[in-house]
Amino acid sequence: MFSELLISPFVEFAFMRRALVGATALALAGSPLGVFLILRRMSLTGDAMAHAILPGAAIGYLFAGLSLGPMTIGGLAAGLIVAVGSGVVARATILREDASLAAFYLISLALGVTLVSIRGSNIDLLHVLFGSVLALDDATLILLAAIASVTMAGLALLYRPLVMETVDPGFLASVSRASGPTQIAFLTLVVLNLVGGFQALGTLLAVGMMMLPAASARLISRDMTAMIAIAAALGWLAGYVGLVISFHASLPSGPVIILTAGALYLLALIFGPAGGLLRGLKPRSHLEA
Repeated sequence: MFSELLISPFVEFAFMRRALVGATALALAGSPLGVFLILRRMSLTGDAMAHAILPGAAIGYLFAGLSLGPMTIGGLAAGLIVAVGSGVVARATILREDASLAAFYLISLALGVTLVSIRGSNIDLLHVLFGSVLALDDATLILLAAIASVTMAGLALLYRPLVMETVDPGFLASVSRASGPTQIAFLTLVVLNLVGGFQALGTLLAVGMMMLPAASARLISRDMTAMIAIAAALGWLAGYVGLVISFHASLPSGPVIILTAGALYLLALIFGPAGGLLRGLKPRSHLEA
C-alpha cells in the first residue's frame, strides 16, 4: 500500500522521475544558499532577484519562444544587472541597498510581465511565472545538474570567506580584500540557482525552494554546517512529498512542492529545538542563552 503511494508514481512515469531529479538539484544547490541569505539578513534579496530575472527571460522568449538557451541567458544577464545596479545605486546615492533593490525588482517584474504579454498568451505567462516541473526535458535537467555542480563547487571554494563575511564582515574587510569578490560570487550563485529554479518552478515559486528549507533549518540547528545539510535534506523532502501529493491529488506540482516546504517550516517554527515556539515556552536554566 505504502509502496504504491510513495514509489509507484516514480516507477511508472518518466516525467515524475525527471521532476524528482530536477527538485533534487534545486534542493542540493539552492537551499544551502538560502541559509547564507538568512544569516546575512538578505532573505528578501532572494525574492527580489527571482523577479529581477523575469525581463531577461521575457526578452529571450520574444526572440525564441519557450526556448531554454535564450531564456536562461537573458534571465542570468538581467539578474546580474539588477544585483550590480542596486549595489551601485546604494553606494552612489542616499538610498539603502534594500530600497534600491526593491525599486529594481518592481520595475523588472512589471517589465517582464509586459514583455511576455506582448507576444504570448496567458498560458505562456503562467508558464514563465509558475513553471512546469512535470515537463522537464533532458536539456533542462542537464542545466539544473550543471548549476547544482557549479554551486556546490563554488560554495566549497567560498566557504571560509563567506562564513567570515556572514559572521563579521568588518573583520574580513580589515584582513583581506576578499569581501567584495566574495559578495559578487555569492550573488552570482544565487542568480544562477534562481534561473535554474525558474525553468522548473517559475519566477514566483523558485525562491520558495531556496528560502523555506533554509528558514526551517535555522529553527532546527545553530551550527552552520548542520543548517546547510538540514536545509538541503528538507528541500529534497519537500520536492519528493510535494510531487507525490500532487500526483495523487491531481494538483499543480510546483505550488504543492512549495506548500509542502511551507508545512515543514511551520513544524520547525513550532517544534524547532534551536528557535521554535515551544522552546521559548520551556523554562531555561540560569544564564542559559
